[in-house]
Amino acid sequence: MTLRTKLMLLGLPLALGACSEVASKEPEVRTVRTVVANPTPVADDRRAVGEVRPRYESELGFRVSGKVITRLVDVGASVKAGDPLARLDDQDYRNKLRSAEADLVSAQAVQVEAAAAEERYRTLLASGSTTRANYDTALKNLRSADAKLESAKANYDMAKDQLAYAELKAEFDGVITAVGADPGQVVNSGKMIIRLAQPDDKDAVFSIAESVFGNRKPNGNERTEISVTLLSNSGISADGTVREISPVADPVTRTYQVKVTLKNAPEEMRFGGSVVGRLKTASDPVVVLPGSALFDKAGRPAVWVVDTQTGELGLKPVVIGRYETDRVIVSAGLAKGDIVVTAGVNRLRENQRVRLTEGGAQ
Repeated sequence: MTLRTKLMLLGLPLALGACSEVASKEPEVRTVRTVVANPTPVADDRRAVGEVRPRYESELGFRVSGKVITRLVDVGASVKAGDPLARLDDQDYRNKLRSAEADLVSAQAVQVEAAAAEERYRTLLASGSTTRANYDTALKNLRSADAKLESAKANYDMAKDQLAYAELKAEFDGVITAVGADPGQVVNSGKMIIRLAQPDDKDAVFSIAESVFGNRKPNGNERTEISVTLLSNSGISADGTVREISPVADPVTRTYQVKVTLKNAPEEMRFGGSVVGRLKTASDPVVVLPGSALFDKAGRPAVWVVDTQTGELGLKPVVIGRYETDRVIVSAGLAKGDIVVTAGVNRLRENQRVRLTEGGAQ
């Protein structure tokens, strides 16, 4: 074998290695799955679980203190305005009424006597048979008797009212939702004895996190429409409007109480029942992406976008409107027609060339 042949054989592996190195430096083209951004309004699927409560509910109590001798209703009872609900032992108030009545009779007698004396002295004064001082004394006694009579009448009326207050009556037609005392219990004036609610006016009450209000724009006097359904039976529903949002968060749960007035709530939505509320509004135009499309860039969300001219990737920061179970709502950062990579985003790099899956972007 000649020297020339040996040199050619020795150089062959080097040439092959150089060729493979050149081949390895060729840019990798990765196949990716994508979607085309198309901003459109989407229904607000956020839901909250709450309960049905009466819109108008009053805590009724006695206006006087005493011992409860009877309670005529229980929770769930329907009553009419004026129906008796509970009674106190009224013996002391009857005694006060008799005493006030006796004082009134005495004051009336004194007033009659003083009036007669004033009239008599007035006649004598006109004829010159008595002095002016005697008439002034009689007039003073009459005025004092009139004042004591008025005081006795007021005390009598007060004693009469207190006797009437020993019986608790319904202020309006409604349903008993709670009781606060049992027979034999001594109660102070103002203590809740019966809680009475109007059955036809119902609210759905929800505890809502602060983040829900962060992205909502104020809409002036327009009331937000809410669809409310029973948690146990989605076929039973009612429409409602938000009428009150608590300005202060609950100190324990850090949520805000939202009251929704129900329109024509069905009977199946009983007080205390669990309900689900959902907004009946659509958002501003947004882009809906699968959760797998998100990439983290310096702690902020971003997505890979394909340049249709060069076929290369670029990382584009986005603003997330909200996160849902299997998708994210992008409120800003993408334009109509942007081709977004939806899978394998953690294995991609800037300016990498890619090709779309068969069929192109979906």
